[in-house]
Amino acid sequence: MKMEVIASARSVQGTGASRRLRRKGLVPGIVYGGGSAPQAIELDHNALVQRLKLEAFHASVLTLKVGDDSSRVLLRDVQMHPYRQEVLHIDFQRVAKDQAIHVKVPLHFLNTENAPGVKLGHGIISHVMNEIDVSCLPDNLPEYIEVDLGNVELGQSIHLADIKFPAGVESVQLKHGNNAVVATIKVPGGAVEAEPAAAAPASSVPATAQKDKDAKK
Repeated sequence: MKMEVIASARSVQGTGASRRLRRKGLVPGIVYGGGSAPQAIELDHNALVQRLKLEAFHASVLTLKVGDDSSRVLLRDVQMHPYRQEVLHIDFQRVAKDQAIHVKVPLHFLNTENAPGVKLGHGIISHVMNEIDVSCLPDNLPEYIEVDLGNVELGQSIHLADIKFPAGVESVQLKHGNNAVVATIKVPGGAVEAEPAAAAPASSVPATAQKDKDAKK
């Protein structure tokens, strides 16, 4: 999915200037990297909030247009207000077509209801990861990576090495020897197999019989 981000150059900087921008419905930001000097920018707040709701916006190479100039960028940081749905600041990083990038990509889990550990074993899927750090060239960056749970049994796990990565994409963790767990199917909490009741000792005597025996003494 190709996405464009429209911004304007920002000439005035500082805390006071940023507050004035926000009162006008604008978001201060910056774009850096790519062998060029950092550039202060401003963006429409409402349009930006709508884009931030899209999963692909966080894991795609975007086209940032500032006036007549356009750059290929990645979203690198978003600062939100502590309790309001308000974007305070945003950072973008320029990318070069021939240089590898590191990006966190969301995971999409497939066949969750048909997994044997769920369908037959009545287990619960535990998502240890919901995104993974990948390395690739910008043109190879996927919007998401699929994780197929269709053959996972109760008590089994899916590791990074079990995932089929798109061509030209590799896991940063796996590259460094960390074959981490991505998801597992486990027994629901509290579901413990009932133990058989303990049998009464062979030498035990019913209470009523014991009373009769004592009375005859």
